[in-house]
Amino acid sequence: MSSDDRQDLGALFTTISRQLIAAEKPLLDRHGLTMWGYIALTHVAAAPASTQLALARDIGYDKTRLIALLDALEAEGLVERSPDPADRRAHVVRITAKGTRKHAAAVADIRAMEEGFLAVLSATERRAVLAALPKLLDAPAPAAPAGA
Repeated sequence: MSSDDRQDLGALFTTISRQLIAAEKPLLDRHGLTMWGYIALTHVAAAPASTQLALARDIGYDKTRLIALLDALEAEGLVERSPDPADRRAHVVRITAKGTRKHAAAVADIRAMEEGFLAVLSATERRAVLAALPKLLDAPAPAAPAGA
């Protein structure tokens, strides 16, 4: 297949993303998590969010809706917020032990689903895909060709 015959990356990634999101939703539902709740937990599981505003920016979530999301996670005992010692107006967001357990269980289910999804690939292809995708996250945003 020539490069002109392949699908555009945007179309491929969109289709694959929709498939994965559809497969993750029932898994997250089983754990009582929304997709955004899971994303926020994943982020704070890696490291506490320095501020709520930083968390919204880092996960690409509307900052005006973040408080409601965090309120729900906090009400379930999954995260805790405490005043930032450097700026008492800001709050540091941390995952709780209960949040860590719930997140780990959801991750295990999602990884099992992903293994099934990736089963069509050889072990070498699987390793290559999993190694390449994070690099694309750090790639500069594509630009339109000159004159377009």
